[in-house]
Amino acid sequence: MNIQEYFGRISFNKPHKDADLQTLTAILEHHIQTIPFENLSMHCGEAIELDLQSTYDKIVRKKRGGWCLETNHLLFWALQELGYDVCMLGASSYEPAENGYTAEMNHILLKVVIEGDSYIVDAGFGGSYQMWQPLMLISGKDQPQGPGIFRLMEDNGTWYLEKVKRKHYIPEHSNNPALDSPEMGSIRKIHRFTLEPRHIDDFKELNVYLQVSPDNILQKKSLCSLQTTTGVLALVGWTFTEVKYNYTEDLDLVNITTLTDEEVEKTLKDKFNIVLENKLVP
Repeated sequence: MNIQEYFGRISFNKPHKDADLQTLTAILEHHIQTIPFENLSMHCGEAIELDLQSTYDKIVRKKRGGWCLETNHLLFWALQELGYDVCMLGASSYEPAENGYTAEMNHILLKVVIEGDSYIVDAGFGGSYQMWQPLMLISGKDQPQGPGIFRLMEDNGTWYLEKVKRKHYIPEHSNNPALDSPEMGSIRKIHRFTLEPRHIDDFKELNVYLQVSPDNILQKKSLCSLQTTTGVLALVGWTFTEVKYNYTEDLDLVNITTLTDEEVEKTLKDKFNIVLENKLVP
C-alpha cells in the first residue's frame, strides 16, 4: 500500500501538502478519469473481495476499475493517508423502474470535512450521474458541474441527491434528436443517504448479494464507464456509448455503437486501458 503508487495509477503529480479542497477536487478528477466504474469481474468468473489489500492490488497494480464498494473504499484510504477528515456513508439508490429508493443500502459514498465545511465525495457512481467535483453538503443549492446541475436536498435527517438532466442529441436519430430523453430541466433522482458513519464491513453482505442475486442490474449486464475531460464513455454489454457534455447549449452529444465480441476486448483496452486476465462474457 503506497500512496505514491496510487498517485501514479491516477496520473496525479501535483503538489499536495495541504488536505484542502483544491487537492481533494484534483484527486477526485484524476481518479474518475483513470479508474473505470466497472463490474467486469462478475462476468469473468472472478470473485470481488472487499478487503482493502485486494482492492488496492486489483485497481492500482492490475490497473482495473471497480464498483462503488471498491473504488470509493480505495479513495477513502487515500484521503485518510493524506490527512483528510473523511468517513464512509451508505446510500440507497433510486430505481426509476420501481419509482422509489431501494430499501437496503447499496452504495458507498464519502463525507469529507475541510475547515468546518462538509463535502460529499463519490468516485463510484459511474455513467452520466458521476459527480466531477465534491458537492458541498448544503440543502437546496444548485451545484453546476460538467455533467449537469447537482442538488442535495435534506429532509428530517435524510439527504437526497438529484441532477437536472440535459437533452441528448443522437445523430443516427437526427429526425428525433431528443429520443429517450426527458424534457429539459427535468430532475433525475440519484440516491438518498444519512450522515451516519459506516464501515466497509457494513457492506460485506451487500457485496456477496450483488454477486449472487440474479435480479440486480450488475448481474444482468457487464458495465464499464469512464469519465473524460469532456464527457463519459460507457460499455454496457456490447453497446459502446460516447457522450460529450454540453455539445451545444443544454444538449449532450451521444454516439452509440454496437460491438462484436472481438471489438469489446479491443475497446476495453483502447478506451478504458483494461486488459482482463479471464474471458469476459458480456
